[in-house]
Amino acid sequence: MYLGVKDGQLAPLKGTPNAVSTQTYQMDKRMLPIAFSGTKAEAMGRMKRILAESPRVQIESETENYLHAVFTSAVFRFKDDVEFYFDEQADVIHFRSASRLGQFDFGVNRKRMKELTKRYEEASR
Repeated sequence: MYLGVKDGQLAPLKGTPNAVSTQTYQMDKRMLPIAFSGTKAEAMGRMKRILAESPRVQIESETENYLHAVFTSAVFRFKDDVEFYFDEQADVIHFRSASRLGQFDFGVNRKRMKELTKRYEEASR
């Protein structure tokens, strides 16, 4: 499984229930992308500031339209890959959040992305 963007798409999700994405056809794992206004660079800068304020997160890589961050859980140190694709054509941020290990995440990835979406929208006002 790759990480990153290929032909405008983030990697497909595995068959396990421990992930969410804005670009999946698996309806139980699908979320809406985050709308942005202004430039792609402004949107990316805003998201990077939000990530910098989040506990136990490290930005692993970035390109002009992509961010890859790793979130580490407090107790067991599990790692989740969180990717953002800044789609300038549609003015949205697509994302994918997936646990590296195990089958279940007890809703952590969905909860995280709801919180990041909320924080992004609040910072955009």
